[in-house]
Amino acid sequence: MLSTDELNIFPTMPSTVALLGIAIMSCVMSAAVLASLLRAHVRGVPRWCAAYGLFTVGLVVVLADARLPSWLGTSVALATFIAGSFAILQGTREFFGRRPAGIVEYGAVATVFIAVICLTYAKPDLDARVAVSSAYFAYVRFSIGWTALRFRPPQRPTYNYYFLAIAAMVGALIHVARSAAYAFGIQHQTAFLDPSPLNVAFLGLGILSFPFMSIAMVMLAHDRLAERMERLATIDELTGALVRRAFMERAEALATAARSSGTPLALAILDIDNFKAVNDRLGHAAGDRALAHFGATVSRSLRPGDLFGRLGGEEFAVLYPGAREGEALQLANALRATIVARPCEQTPCTFSAGVDEFGVGDTLARVMVRADAALYAAKALGRNCVVVASSDDAPGERVEQPG
Repeated sequence: MLSTDELNIFPTMPSTVALLGIAIMSCVMSAAVLASLLRAHVRGVPRWCAAYGLFTVGLVVVLADARLPSWLGTSVALATFIAGSFAILQGTREFFGRRPAGIVEYGAVATVFIAVICLTYAKPDLDARVAVSSAYFAYVRFSIGWTALRFRPPQRPTYNYYFLAIAAMVGALIHVARSAAYAFGIQHQTAFLDPSPLNVAFLGLGILSFPFMSIAMVMLAHDRLAERMERLATIDELTGALVRRAFMERAEALATAARSSGTPLALAILDIDNFKAVNDRLGHAAGDRALAHFGATVSRSLRPGDLFGRLGGEEFAVLYPGAREGEALQLANALRATIVARPCEQTPCTFSAGVDEFGVGDTLARVMVRADAALYAAKALGRNCVVVASSDDAPGERVEQPG
């Protein structure tokens, strides 16, 4: 996000022209890499890609300014730099699920553009224009960094998000320093590509920020893709429950933690009643709708911290951390009543369940065997009920049936 200072090209030292060439190549490469991710449909990436395209256009215009009408080159370059910077901010907010911008912010951006145009034509003042545009770019960078820190997903690795935040904040500090230098008369500039040491330093640092920002954006996009792949590997797409392998892994970890801390833990195994008849009578599409409705209803009804998994077919499991046998029985029966009260359209269903509590030294496999035996007892009792397993592996201690 390079500040648009004096866009009328005066004779320049090769160093400033070389810096522009490096910036153009960096922006082209960034746009190309981000464009390769467009088909992944990651939020924010299209705006990021468009922003680097705008920067490329603006930099090319600056480099070719001597061959263009002065009003055209200046206006186009200013517009592309300001719009490109704002597009990066909007893309970052979109990536994090925030609103890209409001009417007030759009108005502020338009005001900045009008101000720099006025300082170019109506009342030419290059130093003031540098101060205004650099202050705007500092605001954009600070906003990007703050968004990355404030809305970073807590369950994701932190490195990518801190990388973006640091790159944005460092860039913001560079623009703050540049704005202050020209606002307070510490530095005076006669042309955008003025080869003075301080201007070359500011240009170099600004150009160096391009690849750092684009690398950070690509890292975020890949993290989002990795999150999707992890979700596909652990979440059953149809029901939203954990797949069997993921459920067993997390359940084992919770069982180990419960044994170590001495806290209670209970398990319920659920099986949708007569589900094969639904598939045979109405078809597998109807069966899928019933499974999806069942999974969504169960997920909404669980307590925070409860673990919900699909063991296979129409069989599911719920792990209740902190719950003893009696409470798990009540929770499973309340869930059964919720399923009855909120039937799936055209395919209403009920479920039977077996419940058991972890005892001293119990393994997950042993508890699952007892809960499964209780489930079969619930089926034998006529279905649509919850049975608690007995300690000797024979079910039938307590039964919760429809009232």
